[in-house]
Amino acid sequence: MERSNFVDQIKIFCRTGHGGAGSKHFLRNKLTAMGGPDGGDGGRGAHIILKGNAQLWTLLHLRYFKNVLAEDGENGGSSNSSGKTGKDIIIEVPLGTIARDEETGDKEAEILLDGEEIIWLKGGRGGLGNSNFKSSTNQAPEYAQPGEPGIEGIKVLELKVLADVGLVGFPNAGKSTLLSRITAAKPKIADYAFTTLVPQLGMVEYRDGKSFCVADLPGIIEGAAEGKGLGHRFLRHIERNSILLFLIPADSKDHAAEFDILKNELEQYNPDMLQKDFVIAISKADMLDDELKVAILAELPQNIPSIFISSITGFNLPQLKDLLWSTLNTAIV
Repeated sequence: MERSNFVDQIKIFCRTGHGGAGSKHFLRNKLTAMGGPDGGDGGRGAHIILKGNAQLWTLLHLRYFKNVLAEDGENGGSSNSSGKTGKDIIIEVPLGTIARDEETGDKEAEILLDGEEIIWLKGGRGGLGNSNFKSSTNQAPEYAQPGEPGIEGIKVLELKVLADVGLVGFPNAGKSTLLSRITAAKPKIADYAFTTLVPQLGMVEYRDGKSFCVADLPGIIEGAAEGKGLGHRFLRHIERNSILLFLIPADSKDHAAEFDILKNELEQYNPDMLQKDFVIAISKADMLDDELKVAILAELPQNIPSIFISSITGFNLPQLKDLLWSTLNTAIV
């Protein structure tokens, strides 16, 4: 059964804490009838903080977390006592999470590292007590600052899968089968379109204990950039991949045209995707003889590395790992 607990976008209402008011107070006790100002400062309102957690791969745990309401700061007191700061709220999210404002669409925070903490929304500052305003010309200030209000609004958390290599291709191109052969991942495999409905991640064990991450992404169809098929819900995950492996089946009617359609959909969605490193793999190569391979190679772009593979027989899979590893490390440099 396809994993239905993959959630890559949620919408939540957030409100940070209001700052506490500063105190307007004067020292009064049995020894001091007319003391000076001793009003303390108000406490800061609580922040809302995002924290990266590499053990998370989905936003599922936040699905029913619809309202995030942080504590207000306490008001200042007498004897220059400052109010207590509101308790910050820490929201743990998977790596690759972006926080946006729902109304403007502006990006407000981005989490890429395990343990990374970013103050997403700041709490209001506490107001200053009247003791801060004492001067030589104003010995008894009769005012103190109110606390600043917190921030509130509807926010969007959006997950873009982080992977070294993204598998790109039409539905039924064999991406899930390839992932199951070169990694320990067990994606759903069947002979119909859109078997893969959510990204599947797998780690490729390479030589000398090295490894890299591969993502099997839902198949592109022509018009995906305009929202057809799985549309933008799929395409945004490609933005995070360091290199893209285009998988084109050997029995395609026109290999070059298929590659051009895939590349065009990426360009329409985000032209920056064309700056990534590409690799082309012709799958189901066990169906081809040497003459057909030469003919297919002649169709493909000469400036992009290409390789013939077969996930069923294992043909050239070690060589594919070598090609991906060398391309990946060239891209990093």
